[in-house]
Amino acid sequence: MYAIVEIAGQQFKVAKDQKLFVHRLSEKKGESTSFENVLLVHNNNSVSVDSSELSNTKVTAKILNHLRGDKVIVFKKKRRKGYKVRNGHRQYLTEIQIESIG
Repeated sequence: MYAIVEIAGQQFKVAKDQKLFVHRLSEKKGESTSFENVLLVHNNNSVSVDSSELSNTKVTAKILNHLRGDKVIVFKKKRRKGYKVRNGHRQYLTEIQIESIG
C-alpha cells in the first residue's frame, strides 16, 4: 500500500514506515503530524484518485529530526567581463517517518 501526498508544497510517494526528508515543518521533534492533501491511494491492486473518496483520507507521520542539507554551490560568471560570484546554500530539512495511511 502506498499513497501520493502533498507535503510542504511537494508531492511524495509514501509507504508505511518509510523515512524521508521534506522542507522544514513547524512541528517540534518527536511530535506527530498529519497530511490531509492525499492525491492517490494504491491498495491491493485498486487505485483511488477520486477527490470525494480521498477527502477523509490522511497520512500521519512522526517528526524524527530537524537538520540542514548538503551545501549547494551557486557560481555565476559572465565571460570577458571579469564578473564572478560564488554563493553557497544549505536547505533546512525535516526528517519524517510515515506511521499510517488511511
